[in-house]
This record gives sequence, C-alpha cells and structure tokens, in this order.
Amino acid sequence: MLISEIFLSIQGESTYMGLPCAFVRFAGCNLSCNWCDTAYARDSAKGIELTIDEIVKEVKKFPPRLVELTGGEPLLQPGAGKLANRLFEEGYTVLIETNGSISLEGLDSRVIKIVDVKCPSSGHGGSFLMENLNYITEQDEIKFVIKDRADYEYAERFIEENIHDRTTKVLFTPVKPDLELSVLADWILKDGLKVRLQPRLHAYIWDDERGR
Repeated sequence: MLISEIFLSIQGESTYMGLPCAFVRFAGCNLSCNWCDTAYARDSAKGIELTIDEIVKEVKKFPPRLVELTGGEPLLQPGAGKLANRLFEEGYTVLIETNGSISLEGLDSRVIKIVDVKCPSSGHGGSFLMENLNYITEQDEIKFVIKDRADYEYAERFIEENIHDRTTKVLFTPVKPDLELSVLADWILKDGLKVRLQPRLHAYIWDDERGR
C-alpha cells in the first residue's frame, strides 16, 4: 500500500475526539476539495510503499489501541480492508475516514466508518455514493464539512431526506477560519438539528501542522 505518513496524535474529527490515536495516512485521493487540509497526501506518487506487516509494526510503536486509517482516500487501495482486519487481530479499535465516493461494501462490520458527505463549497457536492447508505450502521458517523450557509442548508436537506435512523452520529464541522464555531452553533440551535458540532480539535491545537 502507498502510505503518506504514520503518526501519533489526538483524535480530532469524530465522536472519539480528544483520545490519543495512531494514524495511518494513505497517499492518493480521487477528489481535490477546495478546503483540503492534507493536499500533500493527494498524490499517490509521493507515497511510500509499505506492506501490512510494516504498517502494523509502525503502529505498534505507539501506546494507543485506537487507530485511524485516513488519507488521501484509504479505500482507493484494496489493501485497506485487509489492514483493518489485521489490526483487529492485534486488538485495535479501527476507524476509517473516507470521502464517501468509494463503496463501503466488503468492509468488516467492526470497522467504525467516518463518512464524509461533500457539500457544495468542497467543489465535489454530489460525489457521495448513495449506495453507501446501505452500509451505515449506528456505530458509524456521517460528517459534513461546512463553509457557509449554502453548505449548511445542503447538509440539512441531506439529513432529512436520507439519514433517518441509520445513525445518530452526525457531525457538522466548520471550515476554519471561514465559518466561526459560534455562527454554526447558532444555526444548529435555531433549527433544532440533532447533530454534533465538531471542530477539528487538532487544528486548534497545532494549526494544521503536518504529522499532527
């Protein structure tokens, strides 16, 4: 598999926010979101080729038993599911963060999926693969990255039309610094949405420093 980096950080973009976590960042992505904070991982040619054994060896250097597979886009590489299974065998809790445009079919049911639905400001609104709704369970999370009011209304409509009772873990993450947390919080409260306001915690701690 082509890997951009493996590092230890604080989990910052899920209901696991605040927990120490090992991250395996895959190289290569099929999207190029306007506000992407890891553009360096888009190019698969810049990745380092590692085997599953080599990746697990690196992950084991860190104390946490929580690991996230992220990118780039991890599901572009067929070995991502096999890596998750191996990590389960080693006793890890495994999260996969994916952009929602690649099929979730075949992933082990133990994988906790954090699935983006791209809003218009990303430049990839409508890229979400609707069949992926069939693979979302209550343990999984749906995330919307929101830059402006148009994104917010897009997310609100998507939830009303599609999420229903598939999961209660719906995350609204503001694009920093374009949308203030207080503004997004006010919108959520005014409309009574049952969503979780989710700042990117690591960005507030380390200001998007690579490897954090």
